[in-house]
Parts: sequence; structure tokens; C-alpha cells
Amino acid sequence: MTPAARVQAAIGILDQYLGGLAAEQALTRWARGARYAGSGDRAAVRDHVFGALRRLRSDAALGGARTGRGLMLGALRRAAADPETIFTGAPYAPAGLSDEERQAGHQPEALAERLDIPDWLWPQFAASQGGTAEQAATALQSRAPVHLRVNHIKGDRDEAIAALAGDGIICEPHQEVDTALVVRQGSRRIRQSASYRDGLVELQDAASQAVVEALPLRDGMRVLDYCAGGGGKALAMAARARINLFAHDVSTDRMRDLPGRAARAGVKVSPLTTDEVAQSAPFDLVLCDAPCSGSGAWRRSPEGKWALTQARLDELVQIQGDILRLAAGFCAQSGVLAYATCSLLAVENVGQVSAFLGDQQAWRLGSQKAWAVQAGMDGFFAAHLTREI
Repeated sequence: MTPAARVQAAIGILDQYLGGLAAEQALTRWARGARYAGSGDRAAVRDHVFGALRRLRSDAALGGARTGRGLMLGALRRAAADPETIFTGAPYAPAGLSDEERQAGHQPEALAERLDIPDWLWPQFAASQGGTAEQAATALQSRAPVHLRVNHIKGDRDEAIAALAGDGIICEPHQEVDTALVVRQGSRRIRQSASYRDGLVELQDAASQAVVEALPLRDGMRVLDYCAGGGGKALAMAARARINLFAHDVSTDRMRDLPGRAARAGVKVSPLTTDEVAQSAPFDLVLCDAPCSGSGAWRRSPEGKWALTQARLDELVQIQGDILRLAAGFCAQSGVLAYATCSLLAVENVGQVSAFLGDQQAWRLGSQKAWAVQAGMDGFFAAHLTREI
């Protein structure tokens, strides 16, 4: 595919997204009908689409329209590329620009438009991030780095770096987390590498690893990952200490791959249904990586930025509070309740912890920490709560 043909493919996919189809579904639909597209073409089209979704407001402003053509025109103008070299009207290329399109478009004006944050959310986002709000929003406009977690049960970081290099994947140690690697080259080869297949490494953002690194894990503990999802943090916990580890998710389907992943990693994780959690309690540590806005990971899932509404945020805050109160009942005396979100919004983080402590007099705050998205990882928050009575 020519560069122009790739842009035209992205335009069609973006129009489907703007029409209500999920971006991944639109990409899959296109790929199935474009058997001629090689892996490099598919990757380039995907990059165009997700780049436009991260900068939906600012690219629409630059391009003069919130359409596939407008977004790609805005992206080209943002990159200081000449749109006339892409919008040529040649076979498989976008149709030539009209005079109206040439004259349309403007530099983003309002701060929220320039930073690609919904207007309704910007006051909360800015208040939550304080003096670093613009840096955080700017970070969300760019592609996320690729991080790996080294499974110390199978080897150390140096061994992983060497093994991955043999498969053409170039990594270096992450400076903040002792299990994390930053992938500099060859990220699309990871899932086919021997290191991944053999369980030496897992794909996991450094902030997620840091949340686990901060947990007070020790051998012999009974630990519950209460909102386990795919089980990434459960596997990371199992690699840090010899613990009796249990995993639960309200949607058991999300954990369907966990047994296979655990076997590959050489660890044991016992999945629990909702009814079985109460029967298996108490636990020395309960981790609640709660459902949230996902705002700290919007680089990876930019659709979430535009799908979030105030009503949905309010609903998530209610769910988080319910989870915290319920999970507190599963903790042993002097047990630790760890609450985490991949959110940049205070209402889901410090606000949630404050509300819990205001209602639950038997608990105290041990520690809390936020990881900044502008530091080269997902934005994350975690707090450790301890039962006093």
C-alpha cells in the first residue's frame, strides 16, 4: 500500500468509528476485506487511526471537520506535511482537496481542545492534576511506551534482555521498577518470541508493575486479587513471594486465559467465583484494582476518553465505593486492603479513599501514591488501608 492508500483506509475506519462502531471492530472489518495489506500496512493504518483518536479534538480543529477526512487532514497539518501529496485523487488515494477543505481548519483555541480533553471533564482533570495538568494531558496525546515484566521465577532482567535480543527485540531496564523493561525495538515480535512463550516475560505497563512492587507481600500470605480481570497483577504478585493466591472477577470470562498464563509463568493462581470469595475469606491482603475511567491509560485506549460521561463517572465512583466496602469484609484482622485505579481523577482516587475512611472507623491509611502518566508509564494510583480493630 502507498502512504496515500494507508491514509484512505484510515479515513474509512475513522468514519465507521464516528458512526458508532468500535475502533477495533472497524479495524478488524477493514483487515478482513483487505487481504492485500501486509503486516506493515496494517500496523501503519492502525497507527493512523489511534493517533487520530488520541487527538480527536485538536486534529478535527486543524482539519476543519470531525470526519475521517478532517481528522487525517488535521493530522497531516499537525505534522507539517503537505496534504496535497496525499489527497491526490489517484487510485486508492483520498480524493483531492476541495477549495473549502483547503481553507477550513484552525489552530485549536480553547485549552481543553488543544489538549484533547472533553470540555465537561477539563475542570476536574485540571483540579486533580494541579500544576501538572497540561503535561499529563499532553502525554495522553502520544503513543504509550511498550513495557515488559520480567518473571523472576524464570530469570532475571539481564537474562531476559539477552534472550529477547536473540529474537530481535531490543530492551533496556526501566529506571523505576525492578521487574520492568522498556522495549525500544521489535515490539511487534514479542508474542512470537521464545521469552514470551516460555513465561520469562509478560506484557505489562511499568505502573501496573509498580503497584504490585509496592504491596507488602511476604511468603505464606493468603492474597486475593479481587478485581483480577485478565490476571496481570495476580501473576506479578505470584512472582514476588510464595503466597497462596486467589483471583476473582465479577465477570469470570475475563479470567478465562488466567490458568494458561499462570501455567506458562510457573505459578499457581486459584480462581474464585463471587460466592466462593466469602467462603474462602479471610485474606491477609486484598487488592482491588477497581473499574475506573481508565484515564491514566487513555494513550492505549483513547476511545475511553470520548465515551466517558459525567453520568458514567458518577456510576463508576459508586461502584468503586461499593467494592471497597465489600472487599474490606474479606480482610483478616490487621490485613491490608489495597485500592488501585488507572485513573488521573481525584474523585476516583484520594476522594474515594477519604470517603471510605470517613465511613469505616476501623480502618486507617497506611500509604498512598500516584504514578504520573508524563513519567513514561500509565497514570496509576494506589492506597494501602489497614484494619485497626
